[in-house]
Amino acid sequence: QVQLVESGGGLVQAGGSLRLSCAASGRFFITYAMGWFRQAPGKEREFVASISWSGGTTLYADYVKGRFTMSRDNAKNMVYLQMNSLTPEDTAVYSCAADRSAGPRTSEAVYDYWGQGTQVTVSS
Repeated sequence: QVQLVESGGGLVQAGGSLRLSCAASGRFFITYAMGWFRQAPGKEREFVASISWSGGTTLYADYVKGRFTMSRDNAKNMVYLQMNSLTPEDTAVYSCAADRSAGPRTSEAVYDYWGQGTQVTVSS
């Protein structure tokens, strides 16, 4: 069992940056791939980024590539999402998720554990 708690969301102006954090509990965390997903009002949840269990491989959605960076610190049971050059289209609830494979994978269907999410609002 893995429990995930996100933090770091907030209100930021377009062009600004935020760093999201995801704290994980559970002894098997370091063996799990991790992902970030987001859901905007009235829209389906979508993939943002994922990282392998070792941190050696990352995947990004095209709409965040070059702006967002995902990383993890297995010694601290933490996952991060550095978000730069934010636009109003990035406004959403961001959730981290754990995948019991080595990963990384993009489909939300394969993720077994989810956090509650943190709100990111980007003003124009």
